[in-house]
Amino acid sequence: MSNKSVGSSQLAVGSKRLPLNLILNLLFLLVALTACNSDFVQKERGYFKIAFPKKEYRVFNQPGFPYSFEYPAYGNIIQDSLFFDEKAENPYWINIDFPQFDGRLHLSYKEIGRHRFDSLVNDAFTMSYKQHTTRASAIQSKPFSTPNGVSGVYFLLKGNAATANQFFATDSVKHFLRGALYFNATPNEDSLRPVNNFLREDIEHLVQTLKWK
Repeated sequence: MSNKSVGSSQLAVGSKRLPLNLILNLLFLLVALTACNSDFVQKERGYFKIAFPKKEYRVFNQPGFPYSFEYPAYGNIIQDSLFFDEKAENPYWINIDFPQFDGRLHLSYKEIGRHRFDSLVNDAFTMSYKQHTTRASAIQSKPFSTPNGVSGVYFLLKGNAATANQFFATDSVKHFLRGALYFNATPNEDSLRPVNNFLREDIEHLVQTLKWK
């Protein structure tokens, strides 16, 4: 007797015929097992590598200014007449621009006497913790004191806050300086972390070299 031809929905195996849907399921299983045993690994999301400059510092000691400090050689100092929507009350408000990172450190100076010391401290905490209630996931306040008679607090913010690095420095008698680092970019903690960490060292160096006049 001659063998019957194979139809479109069955396959002859020996004396048995397998349904087409079973054949397709077996093929799918074979492909899945092959894929599981492969060496393919999905590439994790990454960011462009940033080339950081060498740490070098210059002295800012302009006549008439009530303070001096050392700042990075890759930063440009610009006198500020307007801090966001707040008009500078004296000529000692300045910015340190970092063109390579599209960032800016805002420095605002206020004289104790014209302002109450406790009000200035409360304002510094309020402005820092305001970020915590909006975009920051956590905030760390770190007190400091230097041999130059400067004391204050660093504020380190986590999450997608507009600024991850803030501080205030004072002698509690006459001088009060507040700083905040911002970037001209949508806040993203992961992509900005290397730059924030790099410039945080410069902010700490500025504070450690800060002197009152």
